[in-house]
Amino acid sequence: MSGLLINLIIQIISGAVGGNVAAGVAKNIDLGTLGNTIAGAIGGGAGGQILGMLIPLLANSASTPDIGSIIGQVAGGGVAGAVLTAIVGAIKNRAALTRRRFPSS
Repeated sequence: MSGLLINLIIQIISGAVGGNVAAGVAKNIDLGTLGNTIAGAIGGGAGGQILGMLIPLLANSASTPDIGSIIGQVAGGGVAGAVLTAIVGAIKNRAALTRRRFPSS
């Protein structure tokens, strides 16, 4: 398995965990377990890839990533997953608030 694929898997898993942790800490952004996991996984994968482009040390594409690279992937994916979950949760709550204020009837 290539290092790039291993990094992506680490980022996606870390993002899913980060999304669920963020929603557990801030209940107002909770999307449900499945929603938190999906948003976190997408955020972790995308954010981790962007972070890897910005910080070349994290983009270790060798067949066996070192421990520093793995820790960076976990941290980057987890934070990116938490951030995307918070953004999606805030947008969802804002839309629900608007619907309550201005019902369509």
